[in-house]
This record gives sequence, C-alpha cells and structure tokens, in this order.
Amino acid sequence: MSMPYAVSNLAVTTTTSGSLANARQRVLSLYRNWQKSAPEIVTLYQLDLPISAVRAKIREEFERNRYVEDVSVTDILIFKGQIEHQETMNLWKQTTHVMRYFAKDEAPPKPVTFLDRFYEGRD
Repeated sequence: MSMPYAVSNLAVTTTTSGSLANARQRVLSLYRNWQKSAPEIVTLYQLDLPISAVRAKIREEFERNRYVEDVSVTDILIFKGQIEHQETMNLWKQTTHVMRYFAKDEAPPKPVTFLDRFYEGRD
C-alpha cells in the first residue's frame, strides 16, 4: 500500500481584486504567508542564513513593488508571488534557486578599472 502524496501548499485560484484596497489586503496576506514560512524555508533548504536575513530579503522583494498603483499589475504580481511561495514550500526548487535571491548581497564587487578586470580574467 502506498502512502498518499501530501502537498503542504495547494494551488490558489487566480482572482481579480476589483479595487486597490482589495488588492492591498491580498498583498498583505501573501506577505504574511511568506514571513510565516521563513523558518520553514531555512529548515527545508538547509540554508546557512539566519531567519532574519530571509525575512529581510522577503521584505525587500515586496518593497520593490510597493508603489504599483495599477490593480491589474498588482494582481499579476500577487499571482507570481503565490506561485513562488507554492514552489518554495513544496520543495519544487533546489537550494541554488533559493540562494539566487541572496547572490547580490554576498557577491564581491565587480572590477571597475582595466587592470582589475585584467587580473580577474575578464575582458
């Protein structure tokens, strides 16, 4: 007898917000889901990062789109955020996919001068 496949995060149906206030409520709900999932993300992917760093990155990603005023654009961003959350929580990503969000923070600065690029092996 096989064990049933347990899905921890089921798909969410796509809906339209109708108003900016409704879209804001949906964004806040998605944001809360991401923030609540931060400890589990660190555990699932065995990240060598503190939970506070993951939560800060989640906030940074939401802040990038803070001033979007168009409801249809907000709905698309909510949908994409829900997809990312589902893929992350169901382990449909690998650790490298999750760590790409932190690559900018940990990467050394790119060489600027000709000699620095030459020493680095770049053109």
